[in-house]
Amino acid sequence: MAAKLILSMDGAVIKEYPLNKDRMTIGRHAHNDIVIDNLAVSGEHAAVVTILHDSFLEDLDSTNGLAVNGTPTKKHFLQNNDLIEIGKYKLKYLNDQVSQTSPADFEKTMVLRPPPKPAAPKMEKPIEPVSPAPVASDQTSRFVQPPPVASAQVAAVATPPQPAKPAPQEPAHRAAAVQVLTGPNAGKELDLVKNLTTLGKPGLQVAVLTRRPNGYFITYVEGEHYPLVNGTALGNQPHQLNDHDVIELAGVKMEFYFKG
Repeated sequence: MAAKLILSMDGAVIKEYPLNKDRMTIGRHAHNDIVIDNLAVSGEHAAVVTILHDSFLEDLDSTNGLAVNGTPTKKHFLQNNDLIEIGKYKLKYLNDQVSQTSPADFEKTMVLRPPPKPAAPKMEKPIEPVSPAPVASDQTSRFVQPPPVASAQVAAVATPPQPAKPAPQEPAHRAAAVQVLTGPNAGKELDLVKNLTTLGKPGLQVAVLTRRPNGYFITYVEGEHYPLVNGTALGNQPHQLNDHDVIELAGVKMEFYFKG
């Protein structure tokens, strides 16, 4: 049975919602996957991210908050029969699949602090000339600092796929890591030893890195804007990561790479 949420109020069941998308939002506005038309519910109140057999609940900085099993929470690893409370409404989580993930894997988010923003005058000077070439080169130099980002991007272009390891499922069995390229944590490496690793800054921007049988994926969890991979914004769907992909999340750049 696929995981699902059962919406009820005062003991009366209103509707069942199968968790058949990687990310589903709960809120008052009509664009949400689960719409609760009540003024006590924020426009986008919460999100449920489902990866394989696991689901994770995030409060999207709602006005009135939410609780799980009577305990107020901002982030929760959902387990069978958990009861989510939003105002007078209740959402019961049902899932008979055996989880392969520990709740601690989701609770320990690697907090990323963005670097100081560059001074505005330095940004405007090269825009004055009409010639497009200086603008492009300056924008590139500011966008990819410190230098390790540029080297990572060059490596991604210059290094051909390894012909000796062609098996499509092989990446999931290789050790992988993320190296922070900018900000106070620049140079820090995080080995992706768990099936699920959360990155970002809660309340600002959070994404989940997951290890699946066919490789490593990044999934958007919360934030006003989608994270970037190689300068392209993610959508709501998981995105498979390739060796030396550059991720921009919560104002910080980091490089995903396979080890060894």
